[in-house]
Amino acid sequence: MFRGKRNPVLLIMLLLLTILSVTACNSDKEAQPVNKNSDEAKTAITTKELQEKLNDDSWVVVDTRINDAFNGWKLDGVERGGHIAGAVDFSANWLKVEADNKEKTLDTALETKGISSDKNIVLYDANGTDAKEVAEYLKGKGYENVFTYDVKEWTKDESLPMENFENYHMIVPASVVNDIIDGKTPETFEEGKKVKIVEASWGEEKDGYANGHVPGSFHINTDDIEPPPAWMLASDEELEKVVLNYGFTKDDSVIVTSESQMAAYRVAVALRYVGIEDVRVLNGGLGAWTAAGYEVETTSHKPKPVTDFGAPIPGNPDLIDTIEEVKTEVLANPEKNTLVDNRTWEERIGETSGYSYHDKKGRIPGSVYGYAGLTDANSLENFRNIDNTMRNFDEIVALWKEEGIDLEKDLSFMCGSGWRAAEVLTYAQVYGLNDSSLYSDGWIGWSNNPSNPVETGEE
Repeated sequence: MFRGKRNPVLLIMLLLLTILSVTACNSDKEAQPVNKNSDEAKTAITTKELQEKLNDDSWVVVDTRINDAFNGWKLDGVERGGHIAGAVDFSANWLKVEADNKEKTLDTALETKGISSDKNIVLYDANGTDAKEVAEYLKGKGYENVFTYDVKEWTKDESLPMENFENYHMIVPASVVNDIIDGKTPETFEEGKKVKIVEASWGEEKDGYANGHVPGSFHINTDDIEPPPAWMLASDEELEKVVLNYGFTKDDSVIVTSESQMAAYRVAVALRYVGIEDVRVLNGGLGAWTAAGYEVETTSHKPKPVTDFGAPIPGNPDLIDTIEEVKTEVLANPEKNTLVDNRTWEERIGETSGYSYHDKKGRIPGSVYGYAGLTDANSLENFRNIDNTMRNFDEIVALWKEEGIDLEKDLSFMCGSGWRAAEVLTYAQVYGLNDSSLYSDGWIGWSNNPSNPVETGEE
């Protein structure tokens, strides 16, 4: 007699079951568990795990960020600058460089840093892309045990050890230069203080500057600080005229850029010598600027001359050693000082002078070989990464120790005429060798005087 009627209680129960079933299905879709077998899950490593691996020789921790972040700059949102204590560097930027013998150079870097396929490799970055790019590169070379880590997590914890180079601020990344152009005040710069950007190169504006430079920069011809035909550092009186003509005062902040790194460092050291308090160099030069995606300009900018530098010149005389000081102080006191020869081995043993305008060959007796480039007087491969940024200075120290160079002594750097050695000096001071100096006249200045002793041949 109840056929044709529906039980209301049963309908309600069926409706509730349907709702619960749909809700459960939707919930499953929104909270899918992470696939523990995915590549991302297998390669990610936690901070606790990384701590446990730091002292394990079968693991290598690698900083894949740009060189400046490794040195000490706080980039990409990290709370502390520098690198994880014990880490080596292998920047993702190096993979994008177009250079002769690129793969051989990168293979040598991997070997030097102990990044080998038989070890577990932790690659870290702060932007989420650098480590992945290096990981793909290593996997393409047959590396299997490759892990990734976000270094921002490490920098948040003050108890976790980080290291940086004492004076990392002396060489700056392109992003910091760009921030300054945009009116910002990056770390290590003084609020409200105008920064002058200088493009240094040999020759007139038309020879390089006019083809493209960092926006807002003005040009300095290196002939102004080392006049031809000798190309030795100008006298103090001449340098005073130069800095006044270019509008410099002792209180300036200056960043020197160049298409040729050596020119930038040569000018920077000269400006520091005269007494400008804050002089820095764009790490990697104009190449680093364009590699970072920034545009160059061709507009010519002219500095406004001044009549008062604000202090006697030179304001930093200990930065430059004269020939007489090399003789009576550096070489005469080897227990305290070392004259470091930053020329090629062929120059040092007298096979070549290294210069088309100078024919005298050999070395200064008592000097110590300190490496330079691998080819000629225009190269510094032993001190640069493949992208022309400063090499990890701990690796340079290792080379010097092989030659018996004691970092506890005062180091005076020399080359042929000051260009290469100016760059090496700056890197040494970035590292923290604050008592180092430049023997600016170098081999050319020394050998021009026939009364000065000379050695040739193998040591």
